[in-house]
Amino acid sequence: MTVSTAGSIDAELLAEPRLVVEPGVAARVSAVAAPVLQQMGYRLVRIRISGEAGCTVQIMAERPDGSMQIEDCEAISRALSPVLDIADPVDRAYRLEISSPGIDRPLVRRSDFERYAGHLVKIEMAVAHQSRKRFRGVLAGVEGDKVRIRRDDVPSGEDADAALVMEDIADARLVLTDELIAESMRRGKAAERERKRELGLEPPPPPHAKPSKAGPQKKPAPDNTKQHRLAAEKARRGEIDTTEGD
Repeated sequence: MTVSTAGSIDAELLAEPRLVVEPGVAARVSAVAAPVLQQMGYRLVRIRISGEAGCTVQIMAERPDGSMQIEDCEAISRALSPVLDIADPVDRAYRLEISSPGIDRPLVRRSDFERYAGHLVKIEMAVAHQSRKRFRGVLAGVEGDKVRIRRDDVPSGEDADAALVMEDIADARLVLTDELIAESMRRGKAAERERKRELGLEPPPPPHAKPSKAGPQKKPAPDNTKQHRLAAEKARRGEIDTTEGD
């Protein structure tokens, strides 16, 4: 019996192919970027080329657990920039932008559709399904090579459930909802705790916590007993305490 470990699961997720890919120039950038990202321990999500600031090449990436920090983006940018300069997949000057997928993220792998089952999604097909290319509804899981979706924009007389072939999907993206935001925050906190645990870092104590002292604390002796009060009264009268020194 083979026991899956966190390391083996991460390796499987890193090697998982994308089913939703880009055409044209973005595909050439993908061919250069994806191996570099995988070697660094990240997964390529999507590449978007736009005319912003002349030309912007946006590369979305993530860790296998779906998290992504600013430090990750900076590390990827430093490693990927010289590789892209040499490969030169874009035939004009461009600005490179590394980012996380965001909360309302694209879904590009089978594990994405499985992970976000139950959330609202918009899907655009490259190949029409039942004469329709656009779908919106709740992800209802994955069956074989198909994504099941329960549509929320169904005209009267049509079936609300649809099974869409993953490889025929041109674009799939989560719709921002309160439930999705809460889920994203929970995943982010869990991933941060896991990274600290792996690095052996303990979370700092809360601001109101008092520092503890080593060893058992001895309870201070009382200083307002009857004996103390009698001694104080004799001292006030100028009398000598005959019990002193016993």
